[in-house]
Amino acid sequence: MSVSASPSTAGSRRWHQRSRIVLAVALVSVGVHIVAAIVAGIVIVARYLTEPPAEFKVMKDIRLPVQEREHKMNMAAFDGLASKPSFTDKLQTLRPAALALPELPAVPVGQMLPLDPAEMLADQVATLMGPGGAGSGIGMGAAGGGGPMGSGKAFSFMGIESNGKRILLLFDVSASVLNKAKKSGVPLSKIKEETVSLLGELPIDARFGLVQFTQNFKAFREELLAATDKNRAEARKWLEEEWVATGSMQASSKVSRNPRGVVGVLELASRMLPDVVFLISDASFQWKESGALADVPWERIAATVKGPLQGVEGCVLNFVGFEMKPEDQRQIGAIVRATSGKIREIK
Repeated sequence: MSVSASPSTAGSRRWHQRSRIVLAVALVSVGVHIVAAIVAGIVIVARYLTEPPAEFKVMKDIRLPVQEREHKMNMAAFDGLASKPSFTDKLQTLRPAALALPELPAVPVGQMLPLDPAEMLADQVATLMGPGGAGSGIGMGAAGGGGPMGSGKAFSFMGIESNGKRILLLFDVSASVLNKAKKSGVPLSKIKEETVSLLGELPIDARFGLVQFTQNFKAFREELLAATDKNRAEARKWLEEEWVATGSMQASSKVSRNPRGVVGVLELASRMLPDVVFLISDASFQWKESGALADVPWERIAATVKGPLQGVEGCVLNFVGFEMKPEDQRQIGAIVRATSGKIREIK
């Protein structure tokens, strides 16, 4: 015997089937949206992380058109420019203009080099051969008083002949030297005369220097000056006004303190780079190196002359002495002859 379902039961079953279908469709739709969102997120993140592909773009070249009208006007103005006037087109006048050129400075004609070619050639030959080769009787190097430099014209000072272009005179003006010089017939005025005469003999290309000393020293300049008329005149004035005639030299603005005596003076001379030095003294040198007055050791003087004074190129030391003691004369003579210099004693 069969049992048939009631209508209400069949309707309920159909409703449950439709509900399951709707729920399945909803779940599928939600799943599809979730998967799409995940895929979209991955794409967006990948787009930020990956580098954009290279793009090649052709930019439009913008060029301004040539302004032909302005260019033509400029060319026309250039073509219309007047040419520079030639020499024949310049205005000339024989009347003085309002703006005149300044006058040329005075040229020391007396100090100019000789323009005679023969004289210039003779000077060059004499310089190359040395005074000994020119027949003046003054040798070069150890053979005479010309010195190792062998340059410059020959000259004489206090009876000693020498030659050079950088001449330095060192005067010992202590009381003993001044008294001995006066006693020997060569007073202060005669020494000044000889000095002025030497300055007048120097050529324009020579340099000179003057230094007085006792324990301290007073220099005309602490460098060698060119033998110009102005410098010679200033040197003559300095000799007349600044010469020490009292036998002592107190330190002042014009006097440099020098406890090293003749050694300090020779060191000053070495910085002036002379090639000929004349030292006028009585060869009796004292210093205050240790504080008390004492004789300067001859070995110190010899070392200073051989070292700083002669240097690399050499320097001739000539000596003029007044009433020297035999031992002093022997010592200074050995030092002078070692430099190819000459010594003269005035009694």
